[in-house]
Formats: sequence, structure tokens, C-alpha cells
Amino acid sequence: MIQEQGNTVGSRSQVDLAYIAGFLDGDGSLMIQLKRRSESKRKTRRVMLTICFYQDSRHEKPLHWIKEVLGIGYISHRNDGMTELRINGHKQVMQILESLQPFLKFKEKQAQAIISSAKLLLEVDSDKTIMKEKLVDNILIVQQENYATRQKRSKEELRSILGLTP
Repeated sequence: MIQEQGNTVGSRSQVDLAYIAGFLDGDGSLMIQLKRRSESKRKTRRVMLTICFYQDSRHEKPLHWIKEVLGIGYISHRNDGMTELRINGHKQVMQILESLQPFLKFKEKQAQAIISSAKLLLEVDSDKTIMKEKLVDNILIVQQENYATRQKRSKEELRSILGLTP
């Protein structure tokens, strides 16, 4: 997934990963989102894990470089003059965060919670109730550590959304 560069084994890659981790710490976010399934008549949700990097559109070049180094993601231009690079997918997000984790300083707790969530979601034979309870705990960790302008969901709300209430 992460492309090796440079003529010394892994050295350029480690520098690139450290730079990307610093960029994520400063101008990025890590999210666990519960998205409604549009194709379902029931109110089921899917869990989406996201890494997002933000930059003023006048200076979006680093986002293209990050996308190239990581080999994944999509870039979009927002109406507010910002450009973002988004990376979704349980396995992809987990692999990227595991490679960035040694270099993260400010988003270390969120990264660990998302890595844990990805492992839970990728585990086929897991007990669904236990998995959902752990997922709620991880969502709360990410919520608590992230800056948010809107109201955060409570543990009871999250449990209800995931069908864990009687």
C-alpha cells in the first residue's frame, strides 16, 4: 500500500510517513461515522472509518503528494475554498494508521481507537453484540479527542443506533 521511495531501504519512506503523520496531526481528522444505509428500509447503519487531510485550495499540492505516497484516496474541492483528501475503507485505514502511528503525536488515541475498530469490523467470526459495544467505546474515544462544532452523541444514543438497547 505505501510505496517505497529512495535508494536506501525504507529511509525515504520513513521520512514520508513522518511528514504525513505530522500533516494529519495538524491538518487532518480521524473519524468513525455511522452512515444510514440508503438501500435498506430498516434503519440499519454501516460503519465508515475515514482519514481526512484538509488544505486551503490555493495550497493543495501536498494533498496530491500524500495521495501518491499512500496510493489511495480521493481529492475533492469544497465550496468554502478548502480541498480535502479522504481515505475510507476498514482495511486501508487500518494499514495506513498502523504505518503512521509511530510518528503521531496528537492523534495517537484516535488512531488506536480506529485501528481497534477496523480489526473488530474485519473479524468475521466475532460476537456482534460484543463487537458493537467495543465499537461504541471507540467512537466515544474518537469523539472525545476530536474538535467538533456540533453536539456529540452520548453512549446511550450510540448504543441505540447500533441496536444495543432492549
